[in-house]
Amino acid sequence: MLELRHLKKYYAGVKAVDDISFTIPEGGIFGLLGPNGAGKSTLLRMLTGITIADEGEIWFKGARFNPSEHTQLIGYMPEERGLYKKMKIGEQALYLAQLKGLSKQEATQRLQAWFERLDMLSWWHKKVEDLSKGMSQKLQFVTTVVHQPPVLILDEPFSGLDPVNSDVIKQEMFRLAASGTTIIFSTHRMEQVEEICDEIALINQGHLVVNGLVETIRQQYKEKEYRLRVDGRIDGFAEQLKVLANGEYRFRYTHEQEVRALLQYCLEKQLHITEFSEVLPGLHDIFIRLVERGAVRQFQ
Repeated sequence: MLELRHLKKYYAGVKAVDDISFTIPEGGIFGLLGPNGAGKSTLLRMLTGITIADEGEIWFKGARFNPSEHTQLIGYMPEERGLYKKMKIGEQALYLAQLKGLSKQEATQRLQAWFERLDMLSWWHKKVEDLSKGMSQKLQFVTTVVHQPPVLILDEPFSGLDPVNSDVIKQEMFRLAASGTTIIFSTHRMEQVEEICDEIALINQGHLVVNGLVETIRQQYKEKEYRLRVDGRIDGFAEQLKVLANGEYRFRYTHEQEVRALLQYCLEKQLHITEFSEVLPGLHDIFIRLVERGAVRQFQ
């Protein structure tokens, strides 16, 4: 759907984005993540035509990105909210939907369907200034998706939402992705990405750190460790075994023979194994590991 080719962006001589290249497949949820100040918002502004890259190219469905042609095909929900506080919610939603090319009748029908889906119908005649941050977030989400764009860019969409409404928005993201919408989900919360995204690009200080399928990346950086839970106590294996609690252990090995020796020990001692699973690192742990090793720049 989208291809970024050697993008660079400078602000007062500082490289906010430094030679970043990756592709975003059509359909599914793509995670753009990294700590605050990593360059995520700058990338998103270039993807929406708000700013222009100093160097490099963006391609949209096989054609060079043209803001005047392609921005109508993108729904963008920025981290900084942009609602008119004195307007009534229904009027504002209609106004924004018509800016995206919908007729008033079509906009009304779609908005009422979305308001009903997200339990917002009672808000129609309220003013935006009367809404909580979470309720404003739901309204902004609706105005972003109402024109049914093939590409959605959601920058920190769960900010300010309680767990219930976070789950509502998450399920809508899954539903839209299943229907063929390409969703770019930007966040600094890496645990959210593991749960939601199929593929990611992780950036730091304007550089691409790692890019690919979430499970492939976690497999790539695993560290030969198993989680073991038994009914009983394991004596021995002091160098490899970390005792946690309630019969749970972490076992780090160098050779496969060490794993077989541990399992053989449990059989001989008649210890009932209730769990034996490989430990895969989270994206947060992978990122910290790469930064500590000074490996960030090698992925440029």
